[in-house]
Formats: sequence, structure tokens, C-alpha cells
Amino acid sequence: MAHELKRELVAPAILRNVDLEREEIWQARVDLAACLRAAAQYGLEEGICNHFSALVPGHDDLFLVNRLGWAFEEATASSLLICDFGGNVLSGDGEPEATAFFIHARLHKMAPRIGAAFHTHMPNATALCMIEGEPLVWAGQTALKFYGRTAVDVDYNGLALDEGEGDRLASVLGGKDILFMRNHGVMVCAPNIAEAWDDLYYLERAAEVQLKAMSTGRPLMPVDPDIAEATAKQMREGDPESARLHLESLKRRLDVKSPDYRS
Repeated sequence: MAHELKRELVAPAILRNVDLEREEIWQARVDLAACLRAAAQYGLEEGICNHFSALVPGHDDLFLVNRLGWAFEEATASSLLICDFGGNVLSGDGEPEATAFFIHARLHKMAPRIGAAFHTHMPNATALCMIEGEPLVWAGQTALKFYGRTAVDVDYNGLALDEGEGDRLASVLGGKDILFMRNHGVMVCAPNIAEAWDDLYYLERAAEVQLKAMSTGRPLMPVDPDIAEATAKQMREGDPESARLHLESLKRRLDVKSPDYRS
């Protein structure tokens, strides 16, 4: 289901005095590769069709993204591509997947607050995109991490193979962080890679326990809205540091099991 990016050939942007090999850029490569590997280990990816992106540190007009044809499990720091918003590959061997480009380039361009955007068809969260009503019921503590932060795209239009669809999705997301895409999957947006990973992981866990509770056939018990809002605020206050620690823990485990992600 992956698609090649077809576009008119244009000359790459001329980058004068731009060093794309700086240490902070390499660290972003390592962090994004770690998230891709971990998503594969947790079963959050779908074949070669899902994609993670992050703005290149120091360059708000360039973004890192995984390459077409490679599964998340194969990702390494050096395999990631650096692209501009015109679809030109400025660093890396390969091309971005078409829907990855048209969704992620437009998200990053239209909403500079988005430092990282993770799109998956992870099974439990995607299942909530396929049922009527609001995806999350706010009945579990983990779900409250996302209270007031979700948007729902109710207009499934097929594959995102043009800039217009990418712009539409960015518009539906608005100022929210999580986009439930009806009949499709989810998009998790955050200021940085660590927070995107943290949200992606806990979103799937929240969806999983909700579906298990729903499978009993018994009514769910939502948390009182005032308490839900207060709890969400508590969680958000600690999220940046918790997310950083979560990513560091993830990398320590990968360093033991599959250290080649750093290569």
C-alpha cells in the first residue's frame, strides 16, 4: 500500500553555509530511529506504510522522515531522510513515501509548533477510529492524559496523495495534538520527538484498556469532567520531563537489544 512520491522534478533548494551533520541533528536522527524501532517492537506499525517525522534542529523548513520501503524495524539514524517542503531529499539515500510527504510536510509547514509528527495504524487506537461517537470515553486514568487535546477527522477521503489533503488534515487538527482519522488511523503531534513518542505509547495503551472494558458489554464509567480536566492539567505539567526520561529508558533498552539503530 506504500506509494512512491511522484512530482515534477525541481532543483533542490540551495543551502549555503548549512551543516546538516551537526551533533544536535545526528541526535535527532538517533532519537527518531529509536522511536521507529520501539514502535515495531510494540506492534504499533503496519508493514512499510506508517511514518514518523521531526523538524531538523535549527531548520524549521526541513524535516526528518523514514524512507519509502523500509519497515520500522530496519530504521537506523543514517537511513532517515532530510527533506524540504518541496519534496527534495537533501540528505539520505532514498525517497519519502508519498503520503508521508504530503501529510507531514504540510503539517510542519502549516503548524510550526509541531516539532514531531507520528502517524500509525496501531491497532487499538485505529479501532477507535472505526466506531461511532467520540473515540476516547475518558473512563481510564491513562486516557486523561489526552483530555482536551484530541480532534477527529470525520471525512475520510482516501489516500493523502496531494497537498490539499495534507492541508485539510492540518486544518482539522487545529491547535490539538492528537488527530483521530476516521476509517484510517491516528496522528500524534508534539513539540519534540520525546513527547511524540510518549503520547503515541500511552494513546495506544489508553485505547487498549478502553476496548477491553467495552468488550465486557457493561456500561463504562466516565470520570467527572471537572476531575478529568484537573487530572489532565496535572499530567501535562510533568509530561516534558517524563517524556524525556521515557525516551532515555527506551534507548538504554535498545542499546542492549539492537544497538545498530544508532548507526
